[in-house]
Amino acid sequence: MEPLITVFTPTFNRAYTLHLCYESLLRQTSKDFIWLIIDDGSTDGTAGLVEGWQREADFPIAYIYQENQGMHGAHNTAYEHIRTELNVCIDSDDYMTDHAIEAILSFWKRHGSERYAGIAALDASPDGAVIGTRLPAGLQSATQSELYARHGVKGDKKLIYRSALTSGCPPYPVFEGEKYCPLSYKYILIDQQQPLLLMNEVVCIVEYRTDGSSMNILKQYLRNPRGFSFFRKTAMQYAVTYKDRFREAVHYVSSNLILRNRRFLSESPRRWTTLLAVPLGVALYVYLNRTKRSTVMKNG
Repeated sequence: MEPLITVFTPTFNRAYTLHLCYESLLRQTSKDFIWLIIDDGSTDGTAGLVEGWQREADFPIAYIYQENQGMHGAHNTAYEHIRTELNVCIDSDDYMTDHAIEAILSFWKRHGSERYAGIAALDASPDGAVIGTRLPAGLQSATQSELYARHGVKGDKKLIYRSALTSGCPPYPVFEGEKYCPLSYKYILIDQQQPLLLMNEVVCIVEYRTDGSSMNILKQYLRNPRGFSFFRKTAMQYAVTYKDRFREAVHYVSSNLILRNRRFLSESPRRWTTLLAVPLGVALYVYLNRTKRSTVMKNG
C-alpha cells in the first residue's frame, strides 16, 4: 500500500548533517511514509551514505541526483516525483520529532479533506523553544498569508501540503546563472485555492546554520535578482494587506535596480504602489550594496 505522506529533503553537500534527519525518521512511531532525497549536485559522498541507509532502514528511501539548480530546483524535482497524498519538506540540517508522522497523519485523518490545502504545524529550536509564535488558539484554518498578515504569527512554520496542489501549481522558475527563488511563490499560489488546517504541535526541529540559505539571505538577494523580482510580483499581486503589498514593492524595486531593468514599472502588477515604493527601493538597493552582514530572515 502506498504511504500517506512523503518526507522530502533537498540536499547539497550536507552529508555531515543529513544523518540527523535520517536518525529522526528511524525513531518515528509511525512508518507510514517514504523519504525522498533530492541530491542537488553534492560532491561529498552523499550518494554512498544514502545507499547504506537504503539497505538498513525500515522505511522506503528514494534517491534522485541532479545537477545543481538550487533549493527551488530541488523542490521542482521533488514535486514531479511525489505520489503520496501529502508531502512535507524537512531540510537537510533539520529533523523531525519522534511522533511527528503519527501526529500529522492522525490529525489529517480526523480533520483533513479536499477542502483544505494541508496542515500548518510548528517548528522548534533544538532546545525545544517554538520558532516565533504559536498558531492562534481557537482558529481552525487559515492561509499562510493570513496567518502572518492578519493574525500576527511570526517565525517559520512547518507546512504539510496535499500533493495535488503542490504538483498542480506552476514550477519555480530556474533562471540561468541563479540558484534561488523564494519558496513562498508556490505557497502564495496555494493560498488562493484553499486554507491550511492549524495544528499547534511541534513536528520539526530547526537549527539555522551559517552555511544555510536563511543565514545568507543578503548574498542570495544580490546573486539572484531575477528570482527575487519574479517572486515579488506574485507577492505584490496577492498581498493580504496594503502594508504587505508596499513592502513587496520596495523589494521589487531594489531587485530590478540590481538587474538594471528600466521596464520594472511597466512590468509591475501594482504600478502605483511600485511608483510610491521607488524611494525606499532605492535606499534598500544602496544598503544591499554597502553591507556584507549576514542576517536571519524568514525563509521565503
